[in-house]
Amino acid sequence: MNSSRKPLVYIISAPSGSGKSTLTNELLKLVPNLDFSISYTTRAPRGSEQNGKQYHFVRMDEFNRMIAAGEFLEYANVHGNCYGTGREFLRQAGRNGHDLLLDIDVQGAAQIKRNLTDAISIFVLPPDRETLEWRLRNRSEDSEDVIHRRLLTAAREIEEYDKYDYILINDKLQESCERLRAIVVSERQQRSGLPSTDEDKKYSELAESCRLSNVRERLQPILSSFGVPAPSARR
Repeated sequence: MNSSRKPLVYIISAPSGSGKSTLTNELLKLVPNLDFSISYTTRAPRGSEQNGKQYHFVRMDEFNRMIAAGEFLEYANVHGNCYGTGREFLRQAGRNGHDLLLDIDVQGAAQIKRNLTDAISIFVLPPDRETLEWRLRNRSEDSEDVIHRRLLTAAREIEEYDKYDYILINDKLQESCERLRAIVVSERQQRSGLPSTDEDKKYSELAESCRLSNVRERLQPILSSFGVPAPSARR
C-alpha cells in the first residue's frame, strides 16, 4: 500500500450486544494493512481486560491532560466514564501506509465525522430487539438493571442510524463478516483510482447492498421493534 496516501478512516458503531467486537476481530484477520485504534478510558478494567489490549486505562487527570493537549480525535463521557480516540493512531497508520478502524459509539462517531468529513461510517444493527435482549442475557455478565439500561441505550443509539453511510444487519455472522469486508475493500478500491477487477466489482455490489439508501425498507421492522419511528414519522 502506498505510504504517501492519506489513511482511510472506518468508523464502526453498534448497540452493546450487536456482535460488533466479533465482527471487527474477524475483519482485522481478513483485511491487510488495517490498524485498529484502541480507545483510552477512565473506567477500571473488567474481568481479564489488560491495559493496551482492550483499552488504554488512564486516570482522570491524565485523560484531562490529553484533552488539553489536543491528543484526541474524539472523546465522550458515557455512563460516568470517559472514552477517547488517540490522534496518534491516525498518524501512525499514515506512517505505515495503513488505514484505520475505529470502534466508537454514536457520540464519538459524530465528532469524527465533523473533524474527518471523508471518514466511512458503518452502523451494525441486530435483527430485532428480541435478538439483542437474548444476546445480552446469553453473555451472563450483566445484571438485570444493566441489561435494561443497555436496551434503553440501544434504542437511543439506533435513532442515529441514518447518520451513517452503511448499515450492516448482523443476523448471520459469516455473511455479516463478508459484507463488512466488502465495504472496507470497496471503499479502498474506489479511492485508489485504479481500474476495477471482476473481484472488485463483486465486493462493490455487496457493499452497495449495505448502503443506507439501499436498506431503508429492510430497516422498518427492526426500527419498529425498538420503538424507533420510521424516517417519514421523524420529519
